[in-house]
Amino acid sequence: MDRTGMSEALAAALAEAQAEIEEALDTLLPPAEGPEAPLLAAMRHAAMGGGKRLRGFLVLEGARQFRVARASALRVAAAIEMLHAYSLVHDDLPAMDDDDLRRGRPTVHKQWDEATAILAGDALQTQAFAVLAAPDTHSDPAVRAELCLRLAQAAGARGMCGGQMLDMLAEAATEPLGEAAVARLQLLKTGKLIEFSAEAGAILGKAPHPQRVALAAYGHDIGAAFQIADDLLDATATEAEAGKRTGKDAGAGKATLVGLLGAGRAAAQAERLVEQAKAHLDGMGGEAGLLRALADFVIARRA
Repeated sequence: MDRTGMSEALAAALAEAQAEIEEALDTLLPPAEGPEAPLLAAMRHAAMGGGKRLRGFLVLEGARQFRVARASALRVAAAIEMLHAYSLVHDDLPAMDDDDLRRGRPTVHKQWDEATAILAGDALQTQAFAVLAAPDTHSDPAVRAELCLRLAQAAGARGMCGGQMLDMLAEAATEPLGEAAVARLQLLKTGKLIEFSAEAGAILGKAPHPQRVALAAYGHDIGAAFQIADDLLDATATEAEAGKRTGKDAGAGKATLVGLLGAGRAAAQAERLVEQAKAHLDGMGGEAGLLRALADFVIARRA
């Protein structure tokens, strides 16, 4: 293990995936000339040049279980990273979390302006679906349609956007949310997209239903653990470690399990979720070793 809590094998696999996803994004979001150039530049700023690529890595590893062509899996991984980037651009806006720093760089609305940030987020979202719907992603139109449907469900009003709405309502509430309500908020806001990322490789590979359910359940549990770990980092990491402003959850009165349960109990819950996530992979044998290692890393990371 290195100081981040990551095994050498996982570190190498993540580095390879990050480089491949970056290359795919560079191809799918090419620089432009003319009046649209600032918009493309803002999109590239948001989507490229950093990030753990956790969601993309989940797609690639899930797809590897079912011998999916790497080129197809990379397109799906890049599409999910585009959609994730859109959510961060909008999340950073003054109307939301009002952040100036993301991945150690100025946020899009700081580098450009708020209007450009809104348009860049909108364009990243639509480009994600354009990539999934294209024949180069999969030869079977039914697979492409299912990928689009599941991503829309994970990102929409019953997923990521709904979770963001619940987060905003919680900040304005007169009574703090209970544990179940906070868990649901975090499932929608963060967990649904991670769950879909884990399942996407099985969709690409037309996997048997039990294996697809197992990967989705794995994604569900590491998504929940990831959010708890993120909240712990906000409470304990320095800005230099995290690459973004920390301590903002407590300052904004955000609803988190760390705030509700305390750091110790929240960390213990994250550890239980990780063990549960790994148990979902029992039927996949040694091929799922990197997915098991990723589950451990989710709660050991310091950035």
